[in-house]
Amino acid sequence: MNIPDNLKYTKDHEWIRLEGDVALIGVTDYAQGELGDIVFIEIETEGEELQKEEVFGTIEAVKTVSDLFMPVGGKVIEINPALEDAPDLVNKDPYGDGWLIKVMVADSSEMDDLLDSAAYKELISA
Repeated sequence: MNIPDNLKYTKDHEWIRLEGDVALIGVTDYAQGELGDIVFIEIETEGEELQKEEVFGTIEAVKTVSDLFMPVGGKVIEINPALEDAPDLVNKDPYGDGWLIKVMVADSSEMDDLLDSAAYKELISA
């Protein structure tokens, strides 16, 4: 299982990578594996200001639908346009082409509350 060291993680299995004031957010390799084949992603929060842990969309697999939660507060500035035609990119490349949203982060200190790769590995192996 792939858990890159350069990312932060949530207990809800989202990852986040901060690039200046903008964060890229997606679901972890573990999450996509547990969900199975992803068939649809619904994110209608572009342009919205959301708080940490608010739902920003849903991800639908063959057997289930799961909410997607904001790892930090901020404004959703972009939704990955490739996912509309190819939601399975999340299965194939969860940390690359399968990213979900870009967020203008309101308070980067919220990143301090997130899990590093070692803590996330511990969470999913418990």
